[in-house]
Amino acid sequence: MPQEASDGRYHSEIKPPVKAGQPGDDEPMVQKHVESLQSSCGNVLETGALQRLTNLLLVEGLTDIQQKEHDILQVETTKGLPSTSKSIPLEKLFLPLSKLSIPPRISVTVGVAGIGKSTLVKLFVCSWAKGEISRDILFVLPLTFKELNTHEKLSAERLLSSACPHIPAGAARTLLILDGLDEFKTPLDFSNAAVCTDPKKEIQVDNLITNIIRGNLLQEASVWVTARPAAAGQIPSGLVDRMTEIRGFGAAEMKDFLDHVFLDNRDLSSQVLQHIRANRSLHVLCTIPGFCRIAGSSIAYFLKHSNDQSQEAPVVPRTLSEIYSYYFKMALSGDWLEKPREALRIEQAVNTSKKLVGSLGRLAFYGLLRRKHVFYEQDMKAHGIDLSLLHSCLCTRLLLKEDLLASTAYYFSHLTIQEFLAALYYYTAAKRAIFDLFVESGVSWPKLGFLSHFRNAAQRALQAEDGQLDVFMRFLSGLLSPPVNRLLSGWLLLQDEQEGWRSQAVDALQGCLQAEHAVSWRAVNAMRCLQELQHSDTAQAVEEALRSGTLAGMLTPINCSALAYLLQVSDVCLEEVNLSNCLTYNVCKRLLSQLLFCHSLRLDNNQFKDDVMELLGSVLSGKDCQIQRLSLAENQISNKGAKALARSLLVNRSLMVLDLRSNSIGPTGAKALADALKKNQILLSLNLQHNSIKEDGAAFLAEALLTNHRLLTLHLQKNAVGAQGARNMAEALKQNRSLRELILSSNSVGDSGSIALAEALRVNHSLQCLDLQSNSISSAGVTALTAALCSNRGLLSLNLRENSIGGEGGPAIARALRSNSTLRKLDLAANLLCDDGGQAIASAIAENRALTSLHLQWNFIQAKTATALAQALQSNSSLVSLDLQENTIGDEGMAALSAALKVNTTLADLHLQAASVGTAGAQALAEALMVNKSLQVLDLRGNSLGPAGAKAVANALKVNRSLRRLNLQENALGMDGAICIATALKGNHGLTYVNLQGNLIGHSGARMIADTIRSNAPACVVDV
Repeated sequence: MPQEASDGRYHSEIKPPVKAGQPGDDEPMVQKHVESLQSSCGNVLETGALQRLTNLLLVEGLTDIQQKEHDILQVETTKGLPSTSKSIPLEKLFLPLSKLSIPPRISVTVGVAGIGKSTLVKLFVCSWAKGEISRDILFVLPLTFKELNTHEKLSAERLLSSACPHIPAGAARTLLILDGLDEFKTPLDFSNAAVCTDPKKEIQVDNLITNIIRGNLLQEASVWVTARPAAAGQIPSGLVDRMTEIRGFGAAEMKDFLDHVFLDNRDLSSQVLQHIRANRSLHVLCTIPGFCRIAGSSIAYFLKHSNDQSQEAPVVPRTLSEIYSYYFKMALSGDWLEKPREALRIEQAVNTSKKLVGSLGRLAFYGLLRRKHVFYEQDMKAHGIDLSLLHSCLCTRLLLKEDLLASTAYYFSHLTIQEFLAALYYYTAAKRAIFDLFVESGVSWPKLGFLSHFRNAAQRALQAEDGQLDVFMRFLSGLLSPPVNRLLSGWLLLQDEQEGWRSQAVDALQGCLQAEHAVSWRAVNAMRCLQELQHSDTAQAVEEALRSGTLAGMLTPINCSALAYLLQVSDVCLEEVNLSNCLTYNVCKRLLSQLLFCHSLRLDNNQFKDDVMELLGSVLSGKDCQIQRLSLAENQISNKGAKALARSLLVNRSLMVLDLRSNSIGPTGAKALADALKKNQILLSLNLQHNSIKEDGAAFLAEALLTNHRLLTLHLQKNAVGAQGARNMAEALKQNRSLRELILSSNSVGDSGSIALAEALRVNHSLQCLDLQSNSISSAGVTALTAALCSNRGLLSLNLRENSIGGEGGPAIARALRSNSTLRKLDLAANLLCDDGGQAIASAIAENRALTSLHLQWNFIQAKTATALAQALQSNSSLVSLDLQENTIGDEGMAALSAALKVNTTLADLHLQAASVGTAGAQALAEALMVNKSLQVLDLRGNSLGPAGAKAVANALKVNRSLRRLNLQENALGMDGAICIATALKGNHGLTYVNLQGNLIGHSGARMIADTIRSNAPACVVDV
C-alpha cells in the first residue's frame, strides 16, 4: 500500500526495471520502458486538486527573496500570489515557445516545500507513459536525488541505465528528470567542478550533474530539474533555458483539496475551510497543499474535540505552534480523522512515542542545521531510532519511508514537521543542557539554563542570512505560550513550566528589534515569534495607529519591525497600505525592503525630497517588487526625484499606477518620465497634476504617447499648459490608440487648443474621457469640439465646466447631442449658457438616447429652460442624473419638472440646490414623489420650502419607496417642518440618508428629531 505525504503525493515502492535482451531496434525497448513506468505509476495520482499542475507559471528567473529566504516566508510575503500571469501547459513544457525558438535543453521547475513538485513529476511521467503528452520524447528517465545520494560515483552511462536498463547508447529524444535538488546531499559547485566529457568515466555524483547541466555530457538529452527555490539558485541562470514555477491553491482548489481530505464528511470540510479563511495568515499558508493538509487536520481535530473538554474552552488554533501542537497531539493519541482510532490505548501510545519523538527531534534538529532533509538507515541508527517503531501511527504521519534500489530513505512529511520536531527537541534539551546545543559535538563554552539557550537560538536565527532557522524559532517561541503548554502538557511538556521563562523570552526577542538599521526579514520573524508567544502588545498599538492615521512620531526601531510585520498580516493593509504623513527619510530607509511587497502603497504628504526618490527608485527597480499602485502626492519632489523614478520605470515590471500630483517636477522631470514611458509598457495611469510642467513638459509627454501603447490615464491639470501644449497632445492623439482618459483641467488651453483637440477627436475613437474644465474656452472652442462629436464614436465623458461658453454655444452643443450616440456624461456647469443656450440643449435632450448625466449648474438658467428640460424628460429614457443647482428656476420651473417626474421612469438623481424653490414648488414636487418610482437622490439644499413645503414632502415620503437620499438642508423648515419629515419616516423603509441641518430647530430640537428618526427608521442616517 503506498504511503501518502502531506501534499497529497503517494510513494510507491520503486520496482526494478524489467531485464531485457538486446532487441534489434528501439521499439521493444521503448515498450518495455513504458510498461515499467506504467506499473510504477499504478493509481498513485487518483487524488483531487491536480488541475493546477497542468499549467505552470513561466518565470524569468529566481527573485531575491526566493534565493535568500525560507519557503514559508516567501509565501507569507508574497501572500501566496504568483508574480507573473504567464503560464505554460504541462504538455508544452518541453516544446519551443514560438516558431523561431528551439526546445529547452535545461528546464528547472521550482516550488516551495509541499507545493507538489514530486506529484508534478509523477503526473508528467504517467501522462507520458499513457501517450497523452510529449509524444515526441522517446525515453523519459525519472530519477530522484534521494536515489543519487546513495552513490558516491557514477558515470553518465550508469546514470541512464539506473533509470532504464534497456536504453541504447546515445539514444536521441531522451528526457532526464532529476527530482528534488534540495534533497541532494552535496551542493552543486559550478565554479570548481572539473570538466568531464567521457560518458563512461565514473566521477563524483555532484560533478556528474554539473557536467550534464553544462552540456559536457549527454548533450543530446533534455534535462528537467525540480527544486525548492533556494536550491535551484545553485544552477547559474545562464545555463537554464526555461524556468517554471508551481503555483499554490486558488480558492476553489483549496476547497476541493479539503473535500478530498475529508471525503466522508463534507460538513467538517466546510467548517475547516471557514476557520482557515477567517485567519488571513493561515489562509495564505494554506495555498501550499502540504501545509493545508496539516492545518486542515489540526483544525478538524480541534472541532471534533472542542465539545469534549471538561476544563476551560479550547482555543481555536491560529498560530503555527498551535496548529502543529494539535497535529502532534492527534498523532500521539493515534486519533486520526481519516481512519478509526488505533487499538492501542492512549497511555501506551504516549509512552511508546515520547522516546521516539525525542530521537526524531534530535535527528530533525541536527539535520536542519546541516540542511539535511533526507535520511538513511545509518542516520537513523546514529540517532538511536528504533526502526521497528517507525510503522506506528505517529511515524507514518511524521516520517515517510521510500524503498530505493540500494537502501531505504526517510524524510519528514513536510519541512515544517522537521522544524517543529527540532524545536521540541531543543526546548526539552535546553532545560538540562550545559553546552551549546548548536555544536553537535557538545564542546563549547558552558551555557546554563533554558533562557541562556533560548537567547542563543534567537541570536543564531537573527544572524542566519537565509532564514534557515526562522520557522524553528517561531515554534520554539510558541512552545512557551500558555495555549500550547495546555495542549501538550502531560504529553510532551510539563504543565505551566513556561511561566517563569515567558516574560524573559519576550525581552530577548524584543532586544533583537532595537537596531537602528534597516528592518530585516529576521526582525519581521522576531515579531512573528512574539505573536507565537502570545505577546502582541506592540503590534496591536501600531495597528491601531495605522488604522487611525496617527503613526507620525511613533515609528521607533521596534515599532518599524511591528509595522513591517503588519504589512504582511493586517487587514488594515489588505487593500491599501497608507503611510501618509508619518514617514521621514530615515524611517523610510529602515522600512525600504519591506515595502517591496505592498501592492498598493500611499506615501502622500511626507515632505519627501529627492533623496527619498532615490531610495524608492531602488525598490521599484528590484526584481522582487510587487508594488502596483504608488501615490507620492503632496511631497517635495523636484526634477531630480522624478529622474530617479523614471530610471526605475525602465526596468520595473509591476507598477501600474503612479500618482505624483502636487509636487514640483517641472518640465525637466516631465521629460525624464516621458522618456521612460517610451520604453515602459506596464504603467497604466500617471498623475502629474499641479507640477508646473508647462508647455515643454506637455510636449515631451505628447511625444511619448506616440510610441507608448499601454498608458490609459494621464492627469495634467493645473500645469500651466497652454494652447501649444494642447496642440502637441492633439497631434499625439491622432496616432495614439491606447489612452482612455486625458485630464487637462485648470490650464490655459483656450479656443485655439480646443480646436486642435477637436481635430484629433475626429480621427481618435479610443479616448473615452476628456476633461477641459477651467480652460478659458468660449463658444468658438465649444463649437469646434461639438462639431467633432458629431462624428466621434469613442468619447464617453466631456467636462467643459468653468469656461466661458455663452448662449451661442448652446445650439452647437445641441447639434452634437442630436447626432452623437456614445457620449454618456456632459458637464457644462459654471458657464454662461442662460436660457437661450439652455433651451437649445433641452430640445436636443428630447431626441438624444445616449446621455445619462447632464450638469448645468450655475448657468443663469431660469424657468424657461427648466420647462424645456421638463418637456424633454417626458420622452427621454436615458438621462439618469440632472444637475440644475444654483439656477433660479423658481416654483414655475419646479412645477414643470414635477410634472415630468410623474411620467419619467429613468431619472434617478436630481440636484436643485439654491434653485429658488419655495412652498408652491415643494408642493408640486411632493405630488410627483407620490407616483414617481425612479428618483433615488433629491438635493434641495438652500431653497425656501418652509414648514408647509416640508409637510407636503413628508406626506409624499409616507408612500414613496424609491427615494434613498434626501437633502433639505437650509430650507427654513422650522421645528414643525422637521417633525413632519421625522414622523413621516415611520412608514418609509427606503431612505438611508436625510439632511435637516440649518433649519432653525436648535440643539434640543435636533436631538429630538434625531431620536424620532432613529426610532422610526433605524437604518436611516440623519444629519441635524
